[in-house]
Amino acid sequence: MPRLVLAELRQRYVDDARPLPTGLEAELRADPRAAAQALLVAIERRRRERRSEGQRLRTMLRFETAIWATGTLHVAGLDEAGMSPLAGPVSAAAVILAPGTRIEGVDDSKKLDVAERERLAPIIRAQAVASCVAFATPAEIDHLNIYWASLLAMRRALAGLGVAPQHLLIDARRLKGITIPQERIVKGDARSLTIAAASILAKTTRDAYMVELDARHPGYGFAKHKGYPVKSHVEAIGRLGVCPEHRRSFTPVRNALGLPPLPAWPDPSERGDEATDAEHHAPADHAEHGA
Repeated sequence: MPRLVLAELRQRYVDDARPLPTGLEAELRADPRAAAQALLVAIERRRRERRSEGQRLRTMLRFETAIWATGTLHVAGLDEAGMSPLAGPVSAAAVILAPGTRIEGVDDSKKLDVAERERLAPIIRAQAVASCVAFATPAEIDHLNIYWASLLAMRRALAGLGVAPQHLLIDARRLKGITIPQERIVKGDARSLTIAAASILAKTTRDAYMVELDARHPGYGFAKHKGYPVKSHVEAIGRLGVCPEHRRSFTPVRNALGLPPLPAWPDPSERGDEATDAEHHAPADHAEHGA
């Protein structure tokens, strides 16, 4: 086999991970060249990786698979991003995957680097039955507190789905007043594929928004740190002051404004339906829809 053919085989059966035909594998095993044998080793390693990834995806789909088996097909995963930043909105995403959908590489967005999240986001949107990303603004965060604002963003994402969900899988949250069956999964972005997919969309959409904010409010470094309370961001607030996108209920921002500390917010488990009512009455025009 010419060397060019070996390079093409590596592209096809290692990089693109296509199944290696039996006859071609026999030819490679009979080829005495070191490059041919190295190619076989790489193909076998890729096979092991795919088997391992297949098992991981089966495990990540155990919640969805159990629900699909009952005849409930439209299972929506929900997750949020941007709870800790000092500036910008909190985002939430809702994703519905068709039964049996497996997207290699999808995992908790915090485990993935920027390039991998950006690679996966359009794949998730393309393969999802429906998806939607929504925001709650800094003003709403200051009014409701960050926990309840994140639930507001989840409600908006849920309302923005083009397909009605029949069951919800939510990362460590419950939505009051929702008649759709729901399941609260602690560390759900690492345990459920649909929640993990939602975590990636919520994170990448919010990150893109923060890059836009960097152009509107230069000097804070929003494009780099996305509003998180890193040292360079706090120092920028000290130099430039507070911009309209900063969360005035967060201590470093209040300190910069010379405002007194806020009293502790009530524990979410101790609050009643008035929090849900506040979510319902907040403006509901911050959603980005997907197919």
